[in-house]
Amino acid sequence: MTALGPTKVSPQITPLSAPYWEGCRQGELRLQYCGDCDSFQFYPRINCSHCGGVDMQWKKASGGGRIASYTIVRRGISKAYEAPYVVALIDLEEGPRMMSNIICERPDELVIGLAVTVQFEQWNEELMLPVFSLE
Repeated sequence: MTALGPTKVSPQITPLSAPYWEGCRQGELRLQYCGDCDSFQFYPRINCSHCGGVDMQWKKASGGGRIASYTIVRRGISKAYEAPYVVALIDLEEGPRMMSNIICERPDELVIGLAVTVQFEQWNEELMLPVFSLE
């Protein structure tokens, strides 16, 4: 803990991931799309994880998905992370799976397969993170 209070760990923004983070700042979930094989991928890479292609573009995703798995964290790793919170794997409508948080009033009522939709939450002064809520 610093004099400013507890801080959260922030992801490193690289030239490869910058379009993703800029989309988050603008309230858009952006995914890499391969023009060679017509598929989406997440996390950002220089080549397509499906076909090895190099025609990588960024496209706005629908923001919808389904819970593939989750856990309820009942004891935060530090004072910066107020528990309980839900860490989940989300199967996005476009195909990729991503890890995120689910923001909900009653985490004990979550079940695998429920539909979720993306929202964006302020992480720190510079960064917005995608989180999900129940549809």
